[in-house]
Amino acid sequence: MGRWIVSLALFVMVSSVAFGADEAPVFMAGAHTVDITPPVGIPMWGYGARHDKPAEGVLEPLEANALVLAIGDEKLAMVGLDMGRPPVRESFARIRKAVEEQAGVDYLFIVGSHTHHGACVELSDVPSKENPYQRKFENGIIEAIVTAEKKKVPAKWAIEQPKVPNRNRNRQSHIEPVPVDRELGVIRVDDLNGKVIAIAVNFAAHPTSIDADICMYSPDYPGFLKKRVVEEFGGVCLFLQGAAGDMSPDRGGLDYKGYGTSMGEEVIKIAKGMTTQVPKDPSIKYREEEFQFKNLRVDYKNRVIRAVFANAFFKELVDFYMEEYKDGVRPRVTVALINGELGIVGGSGEFFCNHSIRLKERARLPHTLFFGYCNDYQWYFPTIEAAAEGGYGADGTVSPSPVGAGETIVNRGLFHLYDVQNKFKGITLR
Repeated sequence: MGRWIVSLALFVMVSSVAFGADEAPVFMAGAHTVDITPPVGIPMWGYGARHDKPAEGVLEPLEANALVLAIGDEKLAMVGLDMGRPPVRESFARIRKAVEEQAGVDYLFIVGSHTHHGACVELSDVPSKENPYQRKFENGIIEAIVTAEKKKVPAKWAIEQPKVPNRNRNRQSHIEPVPVDRELGVIRVDDLNGKVIAIAVNFAAHPTSIDADICMYSPDYPGFLKKRVVEEFGGVCLFLQGAAGDMSPDRGGLDYKGYGTSMGEEVIKIAKGMTTQVPKDPSIKYREEEFQFKNLRVDYKNRVIRAVFANAFFKELVDFYMEEYKDGVRPRVTVALINGELGIVGGSGEFFCNHSIRLKERARLPHTLFFGYCNDYQWYFPTIEAAAEGGYGADGTVSPSPVGAGETIVNRGLFHLYDVQNKFKGITLR
Protein backbone atom coordinates (compact mmCIF):
# COMPACT_ATOMS: atom_id res chain seq x y z
CA MET A 1 0.00 0.00 0.00
CA GLY A 2 2.96 2.27 0.39
CA ARG A 3 4.04 4.28 3.36
CA TRP A 4 1.51 6.78 4.66
CA ILE A 5 1.57 9.27 7.47
CA VAL A 6 -1.51 10.19 9.47
CA SER A 7 -1.70 13.31 11.57
CA LEU A 8 -4.56 14.21 13.82
CA ALA A 9 -5.72 17.66 12.69
CA LEU A 10 -8.66 18.11 15.02
CA PHE A 11 -10.22 15.98 17.72
CA VAL A 12 -13.53 17.00 19.18
CA MET A 13 -15.80 14.69 21.07
CA VAL A 14 -19.08 16.03 22.31
CA SER A 15 -21.79 14.18 24.14
CA SER A 16 -24.86 15.79 25.61
CA VAL A 17 -24.47 19.28 26.98
CA ALA A 18 -24.50 19.68 30.76
CA PHE A 19 -27.94 20.91 31.73
CA GLY A 20 -29.51 21.91 34.98
CA ALA A 21 -31.57 19.44 36.96
CA ASP A 22 -34.84 20.84 35.62
CA GLU A 23 -33.65 21.46 32.10
CA ALA A 24 -33.60 18.66 29.51
CA PRO A 25 -31.62 18.94 26.27
CA VAL A 26 -33.70 20.20 23.35
CA PHE A 27 -33.16 19.11 19.76
CA MET A 28 -33.45 22.16 17.50
CA ALA A 29 -33.11 22.75 13.78
CA GLY A 30 -33.13 25.54 11.23
CA ALA A 31 -32.54 25.71 7.49
CA HIS A 32 -31.84 28.33 4.86
CA THR A 33 -30.97 28.66 1.16
CA VAL A 34 -28.68 31.22 -0.51
CA ASP A 35 -28.14 31.80 -4.23
CA ILE A 36 -24.43 31.31 -5.01
CA THR A 37 -24.61 31.54 -8.81
CA PRO A 38 -21.25 32.81 -10.09
CA PRO A 39 -20.95 35.63 -12.61
CA VAL A 40 -20.44 34.51 -16.21
CA GLY A 41 -16.87 34.51 -17.43
CA ILE A 42 -15.34 32.14 -14.87
CA PRO A 43 -13.73 28.92 -16.14
CA MET A 44 -16.04 25.97 -15.60
CA TRP A 45 -15.22 23.00 -13.40
CA GLY A 46 -15.23 19.30 -14.17
CA TYR A 47 -14.46 18.55 -17.81
CA GLY A 48 -10.82 18.76 -18.78
CA ALA A 49 -11.65 19.08 -22.48
CA ARG A 50 -13.14 22.53 -21.82
CA HIS A 51 -9.76 23.73 -20.48
CA ASP A 52 -10.27 27.30 -19.23
CA LYS A 53 -13.26 28.11 -21.43
CA PRO A 54 -15.44 30.50 -19.40
CA ALA A 55 -19.11 30.12 -18.54
CA GLU A 56 -21.33 31.85 -21.09
CA GLY A 57 -24.59 31.95 -19.17
CA VAL A 58 -26.90 30.35 -16.62
CA LEU A 59 -29.23 27.43 -17.27
CA GLU A 60 -30.41 27.33 -13.65
CA PRO A 61 -29.17 29.15 -10.54
CA LEU A 62 -26.82 27.46 -8.09
CA GLU A 63 -27.59 27.26 -4.38
CA ALA A 64 -26.09 26.67 -0.97
CA ASN A 65 -28.66 24.81 1.16
CA ALA A 66 -27.90 24.66 4.89
CA LEU A 67 -29.38 22.67 7.76
CA VAL A 68 -28.23 23.43 11.30
CA LEU A 69 -28.89 20.97 14.13
CA ALA A 70 -28.39 22.25 17.68
CA ILE A 71 -28.45 20.82 21.18
CA GLY A 72 -27.67 23.59 23.63
CA ASP A 73 -24.42 25.20 22.54
CA GLU A 74 -23.41 22.26 20.35
CA LYS A 75 -24.27 23.04 16.74
CA LEU A 76 -23.67 21.09 13.56
CA ALA A 77 -24.26 22.35 10.02
CA MET A 78 -24.78 20.30 6.88
CA VAL A 79 -24.46 22.30 3.67
CA GLY A 80 -25.27 21.01 0.21
CA LEU A 81 -23.62 23.03 -2.58
CA ASP A 82 -24.54 23.12 -6.27
CA MET A 83 -20.87 23.11 -7.07
CA GLY A 84 -18.30 20.64 -8.34
CA ARG A 85 -16.43 20.60 -5.08
CA PRO A 86 -16.52 22.20 -1.61
CA PRO A 87 -14.35 25.21 -0.73
CA VAL A 88 -10.56 24.90 -0.87
CA ARG A 89 -8.57 24.44 2.34
CA GLU A 90 -7.95 28.12 3.16
CA SER A 91 -11.50 29.09 2.21
CA PHE A 92 -12.95 26.35 4.41
CA ALA A 93 -10.89 27.65 7.34
CA ARG A 94 -12.27 31.17 6.85
CA ILE A 95 -15.83 29.84 6.66
CA ARG A 96 -15.38 27.78 9.82
CA LYS A 97 -13.99 30.77 11.73
CA ALA A 98 -16.82 33.04 10.58
CA VAL A 99 -19.70 30.69 11.44
CA GLU A 100 -18.17 29.88 14.81
CA GLU A 101 -17.89 33.57 15.65
CA GLN A 102 -21.25 34.63 14.20
CA ALA A 103 -23.44 31.65 15.05
CA GLY A 104 -21.53 29.37 17.40
CA VAL A 105 -21.51 26.59 14.81
CA ASP A 106 -18.40 24.48 15.34
CA TYR A 107 -19.14 21.34 13.35
CA LEU A 108 -19.36 21.31 9.57
CA PHE A 109 -20.18 19.00 6.69
CA ILE A 110 -19.89 21.15 3.54
CA VAL A 111 -20.62 18.89 0.57
CA GLY A 112 -20.30 19.65 -3.13
CA SER A 113 -22.89 17.98 -5.36
CA HIS A 114 -20.13 17.51 -7.96
CA THR A 115 -22.04 19.14 -10.79
CA HIS A 116 -19.75 19.60 -13.78
CA HIS A 117 -21.54 22.83 -14.63
CA GLY A 118 -20.28 24.96 -11.76
CA ALA A 119 -17.32 27.30 -11.52
CA CYS A 120 -13.65 26.67 -10.70
CA VAL A 121 -13.50 27.79 -7.08
CA GLU A 122 -9.77 27.06 -6.99
CA LEU A 123 -9.15 30.32 -8.86
CA SER A 124 -9.47 32.97 -6.18
CA ASP A 125 -8.94 36.10 -8.31
CA VAL A 126 -11.37 35.42 -11.16
CA PRO A 127 -12.87 37.40 -12.85
CA SER A 128 -11.00 40.28 -11.24
CA LYS A 129 -9.28 41.18 -8.00
CA GLU A 130 -11.93 43.83 -7.40
CA ASN A 131 -14.79 41.31 -7.58
CA PRO A 132 -13.48 37.83 -6.78
CA TYR A 133 -16.15 35.13 -6.84
CA GLN A 134 -14.27 33.24 -4.15
CA ARG A 135 -15.44 35.74 -1.54
CA LYS A 136 -19.05 35.62 -2.78
CA PHE A 137 -18.88 31.84 -2.62
CA GLU A 138 -17.57 31.90 0.94
CA ASN A 139 -20.01 34.58 2.06
CA GLY A 140 -22.95 32.69 0.57
CA ILE A 141 -22.08 29.58 2.57
CA ILE A 142 -21.57 31.66 5.72
CA GLU A 143 -24.91 33.41 5.23
CA ALA A 144 -26.71 30.11 4.69
CA ILE A 145 -25.32 28.64 7.93
CA VAL A 146 -25.71 31.75 10.09
CA THR A 147 -29.28 32.37 8.93
CA ALA A 148 -30.21 28.69 9.36
CA GLU A 149 -28.93 28.88 12.94
CA LYS A 150 -31.03 31.98 13.61
CA LYS A 151 -34.12 30.18 12.32
CA LYS A 152 -33.73 27.15 14.58
CA VAL A 153 -36.75 25.92 16.53
CA PRO A 154 -37.49 22.79 18.58
CA ALA A 155 -37.65 19.92 16.12
CA LYS A 156 -38.26 16.25 15.50
CA TRP A 157 -36.77 14.00 12.85
CA ALA A 158 -36.75 10.67 11.04
CA ILE A 159 -34.31 8.82 8.77
CA GLU A 160 -34.88 6.21 6.07
CA GLN A 161 -32.45 4.50 3.67
CA PRO A 162 -34.38 2.31 1.21
CA LYS A 163 -32.71 0.88 -1.87
CA VAL A 164 -34.05 2.17 -5.17
CA PRO A 165 -33.48 -0.01 -8.25
CA ASN A 166 -32.33 1.15 -11.68
CA ARG A 167 -31.37 4.67 -10.63
CA ASN A 168 -27.57 4.52 -10.74
CA ARG A 169 -24.87 2.30 -12.18
CA ASN A 170 -21.16 1.56 -11.81
CA ARG A 171 -19.21 3.22 -14.61
CA GLN A 172 -15.82 1.68 -13.79
CA SER A 173 -15.98 -2.01 -12.98
CA HIS A 174 -16.67 -4.89 -15.38
CA ILE A 175 -16.03 -7.66 -12.87
CA GLU A 176 -19.09 -9.37 -11.39
CA PRO A 177 -20.60 -8.72 -8.98
CA VAL A 178 -20.38 -5.05 -9.94
CA PRO A 179 -20.76 -2.89 -6.81
CA VAL A 180 -23.58 -0.33 -6.81
CA ASP A 181 -24.77 1.64 -3.79
CA ARG A 182 -28.56 1.72 -4.30
CA GLU A 183 -29.44 3.42 -1.03
CA LEU A 184 -31.38 6.66 -1.15
CA GLY A 185 -30.89 8.24 2.27
CA VAL A 186 -33.53 10.72 3.43
CA ILE A 187 -33.41 12.80 6.62
CA ARG A 188 -36.68 14.58 7.36
CA VAL A 189 -36.65 17.35 9.97
CA ASP A 190 -39.95 18.93 11.10
CA ASP A 191 -40.96 21.52 13.64
CA LEU A 192 -43.11 20.29 16.52
CA ASN A 193 -46.28 20.98 14.50
CA GLY A 194 -45.15 18.67 11.72
CA LYS A 195 -44.16 21.39 9.24
CA VAL A 196 -41.08 20.45 7.22
CA ILE A 197 -37.96 22.43 8.10
CA ALA A 198 -35.64 20.50 5.80
CA ILE A 199 -35.24 17.29 3.87
CA ALA A 200 -31.67 16.13 3.33
CA VAL A 201 -31.01 13.63 0.52
CA ASN A 202 -27.95 11.37 0.26
CA PHE A 203 -27.43 9.49 -3.03
CA ALA A 204 -24.44 8.43 -5.10
CA ALA A 205 -24.42 9.39 -8.78
CA HIS A 206 -22.27 11.80 -10.80
CA PRO A 207 -24.18 14.95 -11.89
CA THR A 208 -22.82 14.73 -15.45
CA SER A 209 -26.08 14.64 -17.40
CA ILE A 210 -25.49 17.82 -19.42
CA ASP A 211 -23.22 17.90 -22.46
CA ALA A 212 -19.73 19.17 -21.74
CA ASP A 213 -19.85 21.67 -24.61
CA ILE A 214 -22.72 23.55 -22.95
CA CYS A 215 -20.81 26.19 -20.98
CA MET A 216 -23.62 27.38 -18.77
CA TYR A 217 -24.13 27.01 -15.03
CA SER A 218 -26.51 24.34 -13.79
CA PRO A 219 -26.94 22.19 -10.68
CA ASP A 220 -27.67 19.27 -13.06
CA TYR A 221 -30.17 16.67 -11.79
CA PRO A 222 -29.83 17.48 -8.04
CA GLY A 223 -31.32 20.92 -8.71
CA PHE A 224 -34.52 19.42 -10.08
CA LEU A 225 -34.64 16.78 -7.34
CA LYS A 226 -34.53 19.59 -4.77
CA LYS A 227 -37.03 21.72 -6.66
CA ARG A 228 -39.63 18.94 -6.76
CA VAL A 229 -39.20 18.16 -3.05
CA VAL A 230 -39.58 21.82 -2.04
CA GLU A 231 -42.68 22.14 -4.26
CA GLU A 232 -44.23 19.29 -2.31
CA PHE A 233 -43.18 20.05 1.26
CA GLY A 234 -41.82 23.59 1.43
CA GLY A 235 -38.82 24.11 3.66
CA VAL A 236 -35.30 23.51 2.37
CA CYS A 237 -33.98 20.50 0.49
CA LEU A 238 -30.27 19.60 0.64
CA PHE A 239 -28.54 17.24 -1.75
CA LEU A 240 -25.56 15.57 -0.07
CA GLN A 241 -23.60 13.56 -2.62
CA GLY A 242 -22.46 10.06 -1.65
CA ALA A 243 -19.52 7.89 -2.66
CA ALA A 244 -20.00 8.64 -6.34
CA GLY A 245 -16.45 8.11 -7.62
CA ASP A 246 -17.58 5.19 -9.77
CA MET A 247 -21.32 5.93 -9.82
CA SER A 248 -23.25 7.42 -12.75
CA PRO A 249 -26.99 8.09 -12.95
CA ASP A 250 -29.12 5.54 -14.76
CA ARG A 251 -31.44 8.03 -16.43
CA GLY A 252 -33.47 5.62 -18.53
CA GLY A 253 -33.55 8.03 -21.47
CA LEU A 254 -34.55 11.07 -19.39
CA ASP A 255 -32.67 14.36 -19.57
CA TYR A 256 -31.24 15.87 -16.40
CA LYS A 257 -34.46 17.73 -15.61
CA GLY A 258 -36.63 14.65 -16.01
CA TYR A 259 -34.25 12.41 -14.10
CA GLY A 260 -33.92 14.91 -11.24
CA THR A 261 -37.69 15.34 -11.05
CA SER A 262 -38.23 11.58 -11.00
CA MET A 263 -35.65 11.23 -8.22
CA GLY A 264 -37.53 13.98 -6.37
CA GLU A 265 -40.66 11.84 -6.63
CA GLU A 266 -38.76 8.95 -5.06
CA VAL A 267 -37.76 11.20 -2.17
CA ILE A 268 -41.33 12.48 -1.76
CA LYS A 269 -42.67 8.93 -1.58
CA ILE A 270 -40.14 8.05 1.12
CA ALA A 271 -40.63 11.27 3.10
CA LYS A 272 -44.43 10.96 3.13
CA GLY A 273 -44.10 7.58 4.78
CA MET A 274 -41.81 8.85 7.55
CA THR A 275 -43.01 9.62 11.07
CA THR A 276 -40.80 12.23 12.71
CA GLN A 277 -40.19 12.05 16.44
CA VAL A 278 -38.47 14.11 19.10
CA PRO A 279 -35.17 12.34 19.93
CA LYS A 280 -35.23 10.70 23.35
CA ASP A 281 -31.62 11.48 24.18
CA PRO A 282 -30.38 14.31 21.94
CA SER A 283 -26.63 14.39 21.49
CA ILE A 284 -23.95 15.37 19.00
CA LYS A 285 -20.56 13.68 18.90
CA TYR A 286 -18.08 14.91 16.34
CA ARG A 287 -14.53 14.28 15.17
CA GLU A 288 -12.21 15.21 12.34
CA GLU A 289 -8.92 13.73 11.26
CA GLU A 290 -6.49 14.86 8.58
CA PHE A 291 -4.12 12.58 6.69
CA GLN A 292 -0.91 13.14 4.77
CA PHE A 293 -0.04 10.66 2.04
CA LYS A 294 3.46 11.36 0.73
CA ASN A 295 4.17 8.31 -1.41
CA LEU A 296 2.08 9.46 -4.37
CA ARG A 297 1.34 7.49 -7.52
CA VAL A 298 2.28 10.48 -9.70
CA ASP A 299 5.45 12.57 -9.54
CA TYR A 300 4.10 16.09 -9.74
CA LYS A 301 7.62 17.52 -9.54
CA ASN A 302 8.35 16.04 -12.94
CA ARG A 303 8.12 18.88 -15.49
CA VAL A 304 6.88 16.59 -18.24
CA ILE A 305 4.03 15.31 -16.09
CA ARG A 306 3.08 18.84 -15.07
CA ALA A 307 3.03 19.87 -18.73
CA VAL A 308 0.75 16.94 -19.58
CA PHE A 309 -1.69 17.93 -16.84
CA ALA A 310 -1.58 21.58 -17.89
CA ASN A 311 -2.43 20.55 -21.44
CA ALA A 312 -5.25 18.28 -20.28
CA PHE A 313 -6.79 20.96 -18.03
CA PHE A 314 -5.23 24.44 -17.88
CA LYS A 315 -2.17 25.92 -16.25
CA GLU A 316 -3.75 28.01 -13.49
CA LEU A 317 -5.83 25.09 -12.24
CA VAL A 318 -2.90 22.68 -12.39
CA ASP A 319 -0.68 25.18 -10.57
CA PHE A 320 -3.20 25.22 -7.71
CA TYR A 321 -3.08 21.45 -7.28
CA MET A 322 0.68 21.25 -7.69
CA GLU A 323 0.99 23.68 -4.79
CA GLU A 324 -1.69 21.84 -2.82
CA TYR A 325 0.08 18.50 -3.26
CA LYS A 326 3.69 19.66 -2.85
CA ASP A 327 3.88 18.04 0.62
CA GLY A 328 1.64 15.12 -0.27
CA VAL A 329 -2.11 14.67 -0.52
CA ARG A 330 -3.88 15.81 2.66
CA PRO A 331 -7.44 14.51 2.72
CA ARG A 332 -9.79 14.72 5.66
CA VAL A 333 -12.39 12.50 7.28
CA THR A 334 -15.24 14.12 9.21
CA VAL A 335 -17.41 12.04 11.54
CA ALA A 336 -20.56 12.68 13.52
CA LEU A 337 -22.93 10.60 15.60
CA ILE A 338 -26.24 12.39 16.05
CA ASN A 339 -28.78 11.37 18.69
CA GLY A 340 -27.14 7.95 18.89
CA GLU A 341 -29.02 7.02 15.71
CA LEU A 342 -27.26 8.52 12.73
CA GLY A 343 -23.60 8.07 11.93
CA ILE A 344 -22.12 10.29 9.22
CA VAL A 345 -18.70 9.89 7.65
CA GLY A 346 -17.55 12.55 5.20
CA GLY A 347 -14.55 12.09 2.93
CA SER A 348 -12.83 14.90 1.03
CA GLY A 349 -12.75 13.35 -2.41
CA GLU A 350 -14.36 11.01 -4.91
CA PHE A 351 -14.68 7.73 -3.03
CA PHE A 352 -15.73 4.59 -4.86
CA CYS A 353 -19.08 3.18 -3.75
CA ASN A 354 -17.75 0.03 -2.11
CA HIS A 355 -16.15 2.23 0.54
CA SER A 356 -19.63 3.45 1.50
CA ILE A 357 -21.29 0.04 1.21
CA ARG A 358 -18.76 -1.61 3.52
CA LEU A 359 -18.81 1.28 5.99
CA LYS A 360 -22.58 0.99 6.40
CA GLU A 361 -22.33 -2.76 6.91
CA ARG A 362 -19.61 -2.44 9.55
CA ALA A 363 -20.90 0.57 11.49
CA ARG A 364 -23.74 -1.39 13.15
CA LEU A 365 -25.80 1.73 13.72
CA PRO A 366 -29.50 2.25 12.99
CA HIS A 367 -28.43 4.56 10.15
CA THR A 368 -25.09 5.41 8.54
CA LEU A 369 -24.50 7.83 5.67
CA PHE A 370 -21.37 8.58 3.67
CA PHE A 371 -20.80 12.04 2.18
CA GLY A 372 -18.25 12.42 -0.59
CA TYR A 373 -16.77 15.74 -1.76
CA CYS A 374 -16.92 16.87 1.86
CA ASN A 375 -14.86 19.65 3.52
CA ASP A 376 -12.22 19.74 0.75
CA TYR A 377 -11.39 17.76 -2.36
CA GLN A 378 -8.40 15.53 -3.15
CA TRP A 379 -9.50 13.70 -6.30
CA TYR A 380 -10.33 9.98 -6.48
CA PHE A 381 -10.10 7.25 -3.84
CA PRO A 382 -10.74 3.89 -5.49
CA THR A 383 -10.89 0.67 -3.54
CA ILE A 384 -7.84 -1.59 -3.68
CA GLU A 385 -9.54 -4.02 -6.05
CA ALA A 386 -10.75 -1.17 -8.28
CA ALA A 387 -7.18 0.17 -8.49
CA ALA A 388 -6.07 -3.32 -9.52
CA GLU A 389 -8.75 -3.47 -12.21
CA GLY A 390 -7.95 0.00 -13.52
CA GLY A 391 -10.08 2.38 -15.50
CA TYR A 392 -10.93 6.04 -15.07
CA GLY A 393 -10.86 7.15 -11.44
CA ALA A 394 -8.84 4.08 -10.46
CA ASP A 395 -5.59 4.96 -12.22
CA GLY A 396 -2.89 7.27 -10.90
CA THR A 397 -3.63 10.19 -13.22
CA VAL A 398 -6.67 11.26 -11.19
CA SER A 399 -6.05 9.14 -8.09
CA PRO A 400 -2.66 10.36 -6.83
CA SER A 401 -2.90 8.96 -3.29
CA PRO A 402 -1.29 5.56 -2.73
CA VAL A 403 -3.39 2.46 -3.33
CA GLY A 404 -5.27 1.70 -0.11
CA ALA A 405 -5.58 5.34 0.98
CA GLY A 406 -9.36 5.16 0.69
CA GLU A 407 -9.50 2.15 2.99
CA THR A 408 -7.26 3.94 5.50
CA ILE A 409 -9.52 6.99 5.56
CA VAL A 410 -12.78 5.06 5.81
CA ASN A 411 -11.40 2.71 8.45
CA ARG A 412 -10.49 5.70 10.59
CA GLY A 413 -14.00 7.06 10.08
CA LEU A 414 -15.36 3.72 11.30
CA PHE A 415 -12.98 3.81 14.26
CA HIS A 416 -14.27 7.24 15.30
CA LEU A 417 -17.91 6.09 15.03
CA TYR A 418 -17.15 3.31 17.51
CA ASP A 419 -14.89 5.37 19.72
CA VAL A 420 -17.43 8.15 20.30
CA GLN A 421 -19.73 5.40 21.60
CA ASN A 422 -17.04 4.32 24.11
CA LYS A 423 -16.85 0.88 22.49
CA PHE A 424 -13.16 0.47 23.26
CA LYS A 425 -13.34 0.47 27.05
CA GLY A 426 -10.35 -1.15 28.68
CA ILE A 427 -8.35 -1.06 25.44
CA THR A 428 -5.23 1.06 25.12
CA LEU A 429 -5.51 2.93 21.82
CA ARG A 430 -2.55 4.36 19.95
